[in-house]
Amino acid sequence: MFLDPSPSGAAEDDTASARGFLALAGEAVWRHRMADLARRARPRSWQGRAAQQRHALELLLARLADPSQTPRLTRAEAQVLTLAREAVRLSDTLPERPRARLRERLLDGLTGQATLIPLFHLLREASRQRARGFAVHFAGLAEDAPYDLRLERDGAVAELACHTVSAEEGRHLPRGDWFALVDGINPDLQTWLAAHPGRYLLKMTLPEGIQSAAERDSLQRQVSSLLASERRQDASEAAILKLDPLTLGGIQAASATALPSRLREMFGPDAHLAVTGDPAGGSVFVMAAHAGRENALAATVVRHLATAAAGRLTGQHPGIVSIFLEEVERAEWRTLRDTLELEGAVRRFFTTPAAARLAAAACSSRFELFGLAPPEAAEQGELRYRNQGHPEAGSPALQPAIASFT
Repeated sequence: MFLDPSPSGAAEDDTASARGFLALAGEAVWRHRMADLARRARPRSWQGRAAQQRHALELLLARLADPSQTPRLTRAEAQVLTLAREAVRLSDTLPERPRARLRERLLDGLTGQATLIPLFHLLREASRQRARGFAVHFAGLAEDAPYDLRLERDGAVAELACHTVSAEEGRHLPRGDWFALVDGINPDLQTWLAAHPGRYLLKMTLPEGIQSAAERDSLQRQVSSLLASERRQDASEAAILKLDPLTLGGIQAASATALPSRLREMFGPDAHLAVTGDPAGGSVFVMAAHAGRENALAATVVRHLATAAAGRLTGQHPGIVSIFLEEVERAEWRTLRDTLELEGAVRRFFTTPAAARLAAAACSSRFELFGLAPPEAAEQGELRYRNQGHPEAGSPALQPAIASFT
């Protein structure tokens, strides 16, 4: 999904660098993590594919550390390998206790549903600030400061906090619930599709989204009941279902490869989509679900900006919060940027007292971390917003950090 070809370096050095990063966690820890991910990434499962995507960074690092893999690096692998080297160099330069804190962060990212994204976001942000001419101090690791990085240049000092936010918090129909729902429906659906060959579209309107596993299970029963009774419509307080032939908007003629993009154009960035096929009969069954309300990703980002400004910046120096919006879909991320929805929400936040400690804010995603080019990724590798009302927003010494913020 995120892999674009780019020239490789020396294969042996690349493998050694990746193995050096894995050694920070420990061989036994890494083996256990890979076995855990293998169990979760079940084949032919929506939840399994979601697990592979969520933990793509760990799987990529494991591939880079395998000497039997191809030496040709993709752009994403080159980006990740550079940051992995940064982690090893940082560990080598830190005293014992800060080095232990770094390893704790690494181990936290290899536990349960957690990922290494927060750590790599921190490493990437430090690298970007160094490239802007700042002396970068890992104050969070070295001094147990509430913020992550202290930036210094020409006598000026700024505090920078890195904060990871899941887009799931802003969805009224979480992706995790959608994937579990599709996996639960698929066995009945395959049986139904074999007995009713054709091309179908099941539209689901969920006024309140899905708020619990019980609601998800109830919706699964409702869909299965609709199929079993061979009805075309069903309605309850929780869901309105409508089954139609798949002919809308010229989709019937779309090829298998074009179908997902055509569906996304039709239903928009907030919709959840699933396509199930019967290879033997050439049948296709599309499910498209909408919550009754638009997603609130921009509001979620702003809520976390407020939390980070209050809890992670001291107010003694100008503050910057760099948000990493995790689990955001390609269409969602582009819509947030193209419609200026996120920019408008952040600028309104800057006018409130809660933003008093913030000189600037930034937001990025996996699309920037893995080196994708615009329009999939933001220009300059992140979205940047300067708080014009902050007294230090115009400080000459801080201009490399915030002057390019709009």
